[in-house]
Amino acid sequence: MAIRLNKKSSPYGVKVPERKFSEKSPIEPAPLPEKVVIPLQQNIGAPAQALVKKGEKVLTGQKIADSDKFVSAPIHATVSGEVSGTTMLVNPPTGQLIEALVITSDGEDRWVELDIPQNPESLSVKEILEKVREAGIVGLGGAAFPTQVKLSPPKDKKIDTVILNGCECEPYVTSDHRVMLEFGEKVLSGLNIIRKVLSPQITYIAIEDNKEDAIKHMEELVVSLGMEDLKIVPLKSKYPMGAEKTLINMVLGREVPIGGLPLDVGVVVHNVSTAKAIHDAVFEGRPLIERVVTVSGAVKSPKNLLTRFGTPIRTLIEYCGGMADNANKVILGGPMMGIAQFDLDFPVVKGTNSILVKEDEPIREHDCISCGMCIEACPMRLMPTMLARCAKDGRYDECKANYYIDDCFECGSCTYTCPANIPIVQYIKVAKKELAKRVPSK
Repeated sequence: MAIRLNKKSSPYGVKVPERKFSEKSPIEPAPLPEKVVIPLQQNIGAPAQALVKKGEKVLTGQKIADSDKFVSAPIHATVSGEVSGTTMLVNPPTGQLIEALVITSDGEDRWVELDIPQNPESLSVKEILEKVREAGIVGLGGAAFPTQVKLSPPKDKKIDTVILNGCECEPYVTSDHRVMLEFGEKVLSGLNIIRKVLSPQITYIAIEDNKEDAIKHMEELVVSLGMEDLKIVPLKSKYPMGAEKTLINMVLGREVPIGGLPLDVGVVVHNVSTAKAIHDAVFEGRPLIERVVTVSGAVKSPKNLLTRFGTPIRTLIEYCGGMADNANKVILGGPMMGIAQFDLDFPVVKGTNSILVKEDEPIREHDCISCGMCIEACPMRLMPTMLARCAKDGRYDECKANYYIDDCFECGSCTYTCPANIPIVQYIKVAKKELAKRVPSK
């Protein structure tokens, strides 16, 4: 059986302009920041609590915040220096205020002593999970779900398949693409660790066909490393091919049930950059303090920058030549699912894979013409037009009871296709927030 399988494609989703301006730009280290601002909530789940105080000296890689909750991830200092205080930031995904630690760099980048195992291959599953947790690893595809939790499925959920996600379907974003090209061996090493933990029967590496060089490179590595039991699946480039549920359907033909998770159909999906971070933690003892961030759009020199968490996005934009005169919008993430940012001093966090600078013009919303294009595009086969209509009328309960709003993962395909310029996904987000308020806190 061939390592590279036949190309697969989806009838759903949308074809978007790729604009991968930085795909040929090798990863380069971003300047070491003079000051970092490190939010204590950088993952889905519980926020971390500070372990250091104002005036305390810290080393790069030192754990500075943690939580005793299961769904959480510790946070580490990303520069050496002094804790100069705390501040409050608006968390872009939720709009809530979050606490952040401020560290003033001493410019020396002095590291904490790393706990490098003598024989990493001999580590038990339990020891691997402890190392992944202590390294503060979360999903680097954007969801920022704690990785050790994803690697610990309930005992009644048998995982038979692991999919390594190298699709990176958002326009402009090229960070995962470059990670596969430049750190492919570490990605495969991390994948082997994932396989040791989950013991799947089969493993796939899924990559969109607009990254043929990455497909070929990973294919050659798989052969040279003797990992021919891995299968590489080229996928026709179409947004949102990289979404977990879409990916599982395309690769395996399995449909995640309404309200369910991939593990309900025996699958775990991990991002390629997450796999590299797992390798770094288990083999090198390195905590997650940096990631590759694409800076693109209306900047002079689009780049892929290895960036310490806590670095202000303003610094990265200036390092890439600054914003064009006509630019008026900065987005964290890609143009489809990213979130516009009003404060250029907001820092890069674990979930930041891209900083996109754009020129946007005001768009006038019109009445729905019932064309159904949003329904044709929806990868979850929902009825976005009805969700938007109910949300606009304040009929939030209908969104949940009749139109399965919880299954929407906010890819934005509906808004992209709408000829009436209705911001459908924004209405859906509002409805979700209103419904969340009705859930009693525990």
